[in-house]
Amino acid sequence: MRGGMLVTSAVLAGVVLCAQLALATGSQAAAPDAVRAQARDIFQTVIAFQTVEGRGQVPAMAKYLAGKFQAGGFPAEDIEILPHGETASLIVRYRGADRTAKPILFLAHMDVVEANPADWQRNPFTLIEENGYFYGRGTADVKQEIALLTTTFLRLKAEGFVPARDLVIALSGDEETGMDTASDLAIRLAGAEFALNGDGGQGVLNDTTGKPEVYYLQGAEKYYASFELTTHNAGGHSSQPRSDNAIYDLADALEALKAYHFPVMWNDWTIGSFRAAARVTPGPLGEAMAKFAVDPNDAAAADVLSANPQLVGKLRTTCVATMLKGGHAENALPQSATATVNCRVFPGTGLDEVRATLQRLAGGKVDVKLIGTPHPSNPSPMRPDVVAAVTSAVQAGYPGVPVVPEMAAYATDGSVFRAAGIPTYGASSLFIKGSDEFSHGLNERISVASFYAGLEHWYVLATSLGGRPGH
Repeated sequence: MRGGMLVTSAVLAGVVLCAQLALATGSQAAAPDAVRAQARDIFQTVIAFQTVEGRGQVPAMAKYLAGKFQAGGFPAEDIEILPHGETASLIVRYRGADRTAKPILFLAHMDVVEANPADWQRNPFTLIEENGYFYGRGTADVKQEIALLTTTFLRLKAEGFVPARDLVIALSGDEETGMDTASDLAIRLAGAEFALNGDGGQGVLNDTTGKPEVYYLQGAEKYYASFELTTHNAGGHSSQPRSDNAIYDLADALEALKAYHFPVMWNDWTIGSFRAAARVTPGPLGEAMAKFAVDPNDAAAADVLSANPQLVGKLRTTCVATMLKGGHAENALPQSATATVNCRVFPGTGLDEVRATLQRLAGGKVDVKLIGTPHPSNPSPMRPDVVAAVTSAVQAGYPGVPVVPEMAAYATDGSVFRAAGIPTYGASSLFIKGSDEFSHGLNERISVASFYAGLEHWYVLATSLGGRPGH
C-alpha cells in the first residue's frame, strides 16, 4: 500500500524457517492408480458441462458434484447447492473434530468463458488427451482444480481421515462475470480462518526444457472497477461546427488520463516477488527489480519497471480506455460521447479515491460513473503456516522449486473473500509453460503430468493445514 508496508525481518525469518521445515519433509508418494483414474473421470465429466454464462449448466454440474460427494460418504446435510438465477454455487463441508475451530476454505469456480467449437482445433467441451496435454475449455481455468479438490476430499474420506477442523469446498458459479455467487459464499462462510484459492498462484515451467523454475504463492490481487466517462452537448447541424463538441471534450479527458500515472505502491507480496525475480532477470530490468525491492521509493527503478506492460500493474493502479461510443448521425454535431475506462486498482486503494482522480483528470464537462460492483480488498497477511504448507505441497511434486510471494494484477473470487475479511491465498496446483497459457483463449490446455501432480498438492495442503486431532 502507499507509504509502503515492507517485509519485516521478523516476518521473513518466520516464513523462511517454515519453508525450510517444509522442505525437510521431502516429496510424497504419487497418488494411487485408482485415485488418478477417479480424478480423470471427474475431470472429463466436468469439462463436458458447458458452464458458459446464459446456458444454465452450472446447476447441473453442481448437482453432479454433489452426487459424487454423497456417494463418497459425505452426509447430505453437509452438501448444499445454492441457486442464483441461472447459475449456482456449491458448498461441501468435511466435518472436523474440533467444532470450535474456524474452518479452512478451498475455492474454485465452476463457470468458464465462451468457447466457439468452430474456432477450436478440438471440441472445447470434450476432454481430449493428446501428446502429453489435456485439452478443453476450463482445463486451466479452473475445472482441473475442481476435479482435484473433489477427488482429494473423496480420497481422504475413504481413508478415514478426520481433520482437526472443518474443511470446506466452496465453488462459485459466476467468477467470469458478476462474482455474485462468491459474494453469497463469503457471507455464508464468514468467520473462516482463511481460504486457499485454486484460481490463483501457480508454478512456472521453463519454455524450452519444461523443467519447473518457481512457484508463485498469491497473497494479494488488484480489484477490477470500470467507469463510464460521458460528455453531453446540445448538438446541432454539422455544417455549423462550434468550439464545444462532446467528442472533443471526451478526447481531451482521455488525453489527460493517458498522461497520468497513479502513485507507486507496494506491499509484502510485491516486494518479495521483485526480490526473487531480480535474481533470475538479467540486465537493467533485473537491476531495477533489485533496487526497488530494497527501496520502493527509488523513482528511477520504478520508472524502469513501469515501462514494462507485464510489470506496471504490480506497481500502481492502472486505468485505461477500452471502449468508445459517440454521436448519432454523420451529419450532426454529437450530443453525447462515452468512453469506458477499466481500472485495475492496487490493494488498499479506495474506490472513491480512484473515481475522484478520474473526475479531476476529466474535468467539469465530463460525468464519471461507476459500472458494476467492485470488491476492494487488502493484501492477506503473510502467514508462516500457509507458506510452509504450500512449500511442502509444491515440494511433493517438484522438489527444490522455490516458493515466491506474488500479487496478481488481475482479480478472482479471492478479492471477494478478502473484502469479506477472510484472508485468501492463491495456491493452485498448476505448473505451466508461458507458451501453454491459453486461458480464455483458443485450444486451452494443461500438461497431463501437472494435472496428476495436483493430486498430491491438494492432499498435502488438506492434511497439513487441516491437521489431525491432537496434532
